Amino acid sequence: MALTGKQKAAMLLMSLDTATASELLKDMNAEVIQDIAMELALLDASGQRDTKEEMKIVQEFYNTLQNNEGYTLSIKAFLDKMLTTAVSKNKAEEIQSQIREATKTEDPFVPIRSVRTDELVLALSGEHPQTIAVVLSELSVQKSQEVISYLNEEDCLKAIPKMTNPAPLGTVVKQRIASTVSEKLKSFKGETLAARPEQNLRKLAIMLSGLEKNLRYRLLDEIGKHDEKTRTQVRDLMVTWEDIQRIADRSLQEALREANTQVLAVALYEADEDIAQKIRSNISERATAAVDEETSLMQEPLQKEVLDARETVVQPLRAANKEDKLRFTRK
Repeated sequence: MALTGKQKAAMLLMSLDTATASELLKDMNAEVIQDIAMELALLDASGQRDTKEEMKIVQEFYNTLQNNEGYTLSIKAFLDKMLTTAVSKNKAEEIQSQIREATKTEDPFVPIRSVRTDELVLALSGEHPQTIAVVLSELSVQKSQEVISYLNEEDCLKAIPKMTNPAPLGTVVKQRIASTVSEKLKSFKGETLAARPEQNLRKLAIMLSGLEKNLRYRLLDEIGKHDEKTRTQVRDLMVTWEDIQRIADRSLQEALREANTQVLAVALYEADEDIAQKIRSNISERATAAVDEETSLMQEPLQKEVLDARETVVQPLRAANKEDKLRFTRK
């Protein structure tokens, strides 16, 4: 669908710093500013920005003016700053109030997108599959993944197929679904989901890892008498990918010495910057160059491939910990 002039203006302003955007708007009347602000608010509420489309619009602007030094900001912060600098404070507050009311009418899922995942999972549990499917389709990809990962399997199996071939729903039906879920959310305000079994085992693993060696092994042996699988899980959870930051450099260097550079490249894909830096600072320059080369050549890995690669990197660390040879920093 072709973008309107106001939609293009909103997307362009998002690529500029607030001072420049305000300068462009200063000679416009409040009604035009309000229309553009509304488009910005709707863009924010949707949770889905088209980066490629934004770049095309920026390029159009650049080609016209031959000068653009914009960068992307938070939409909400940008909108607040833009309004307060482009119009008077009272007018800005009036426009923002009108925008809040209008976006609720225009997009009834705005309040649902902003709630915590725990509350949303509790509100959707046991709901009609069509309701769950509609709400999931209105969330960002990341938020919908989080919700699906916590919903019970039966709800997911019934709801997800409805997203593959969604039935056309009118505005009234969508508003009714949004209203029902929004009302239900009020009763779950501030509630959290019960900890998953693996979360409890991780806490136990961290607790045991800080104990004296002999006591730690006796307690693990005691767990093994009841459930050998649980004992193995607890022992493995004593060292995870996230723990790399607190492993002493010498121990990490020894574990990474024979690491496969291709595996390392996959493991480091979109890794936390602190972890990536910790690993890179503890491998040789030659290994770093090899990892960089592998990264430049590889296709975007699947999430499972990344997780498997990280498990492979962690295995030598777990082996060293099992032999009580792994050292941690004091942090």
